Amino acid sequence: MSKYTLRSILFVFVAFMLGCNEYMIVGVLPDIAKEFHASLSSLGYIVTLFALVYAISTPIITSLAHHFKRHQLLFVLIMIFLLGNTWTAMSSNYYSLLFSRIVTACTAGTIISIVLIFGNFIAPINKRASLLSWIFAGFSIASVVGVPLGTMISTYFSWHMSFWLISILTVICLLLLIGLVPRNTDLKRKNTTEKSNQFALIADRRILYSVIFVVMVCAAQYTYYTYIRPLITNEMHFSYSWLNWLLLGLGLASIIGNKVGGVIADKGGMKLLPYIYSGMTLTLILLSVFIHFSWLAYVLAFLLSSFISAYGASTQVFFLDVASQDYPQSLDLASSLNSIFANVGISLGSFTAAQVAGVTSITTTGYAGAVYSLIGVICLVVVNKTLKK
Repeated sequence: MSKYTLRSILFVFVAFMLGCNEYMIVGVLPDIAKEFHASLSSLGYIVTLFALVYAISTPIITSLAHHFKRHQLLFVLIMIFLLGNTWTAMSSNYYSLLFSRIVTACTAGTIISIVLIFGNFIAPINKRASLLSWIFAGFSIASVVGVPLGTMISTYFSWHMSFWLISILTVICLLLLIGLVPRNTDLKRKNTTEKSNQFALIADRRILYSVIFVVMVCAAQYTYYTYIRPLITNEMHFSYSWLNWLLLGLGLASIIGNKVGGVIADKGGMKLLPYIYSGMTLTLILLSVFIHFSWLAYVLAFLLSSFISAYGASTQVFFLDVASQDYPQSLDLASSLNSIFANVGISLGSFTAAQVAGVTSITTTGYAGAVYSLIGVICLVVVNKTLKK
């Protein structure tokens, strides 16, 4: 097996580990609520805060990354991530859990942005979109394997054990990265260290509307996905014996969406995305309308999981291309834009879900998601018009 293949698999594994940490909590929220005697809506704010801290800390840490060699910074961040996740596994009350999630959120975004730079660095130009889509697929694989597995462990043992499993995966990732990660990516950095120059990328109209799109589409997802477990069991009326299999199916849908997204990135990229997310907008509306029709509602949720994953490769290639051509000093920041603004969207979506659930019920969250999705489509149309000019 070639070194390129080994590195590619490792980078997907890192994304899988990060995805398990970020998404697994959604599957175990009911068990945490039971242990801490807290409401689901209050625990939903932990998802919101994680995403918000992730989004705020990632550009700050990334902008400071030029002071360090990338591989050394990666090792340090993963060790901090390990401490934070282990703290989560040991948490015995709401505030302990809250602060442990803040620690992991501070590091996760920069870790994946560095990994994406490594992926962009090692991949031949004809394999770049495919490798980047696979790295993003690592998060979907976490949904396929990690979330159902974590939910099962939580159900039969304890939700604490689910996070201990992630700590074990983190140690394995760190050891493999020490042996395989490239050491020479810093040679391509420009001699620019001013933060204002790095953040000039965000002021570009093409980038600005694209990141708003990422925020909107992720907000659309998390208006319903924050409460996916009670939606499946309480509203779609599936038994708990079906839960893990159904979560597995949604994870498979995400992988399908990621791989389709890689093809889209090669065939048309940003030009094709408005059609995909117009379909997502309609599907979100239909999900709320037919939420009590068990299998029909699940098929709609399956489609949504496919839609949400399709943008990653196209936007990542777009951000890196714009940075390489016009803002070379912002390459590190460009690599993190997807993860930064996806988490802004997750924060917005989970907050919206908690508000909607508190005022009406979780069955109506799809309507709020459709509004966000429609705004995302409008942003894509604006970006494509800008590109034509």
